[in-house]
Amino acid sequence: PYYVKLDQNSFLEAYLHSPDPTLVLFVDTSVASPTPHNFTTATHDIIRNGCVRDSTYATYYSPIRYMVQFKFNSFQFIRHNPQVYLQCELVVCRAYGYSSRCYQGCVTRSKREASS
Repeated sequence: PYYVKLDQNSFLEAYLHSPDPTLVLFVDTSVASPTPHNFTTATHDIIRNGCVRDSTYATYYSPIRYMVQFKFNSFQFIRHNPQVYLQCELVVCRAYGYSSRCYQGCVTRSKREASS
């Protein structure tokens, strides 16, 4: 557990332990939930599909490709849940693989038209 006050910045870092220096790490999705077992309903998207959803989210430059650093302000869910759980999905790609998911950035999926 990591204890913070409301509106205090929470800093996170993810590091890929690999002997291959040509790998890149990318934060695709990071979701907060009031419970540790449900990250689909009553959640708060911090970043989804590489698109920032929380205005307090910011990434930090890392000279190491296989490490990502970011922050967001702490918050409290409705009904005053004292705890917030975080689940993040990271993607590993080859460095300079410009067609890979890591280099696509924010991906918005278009909605399909429902036919009759």
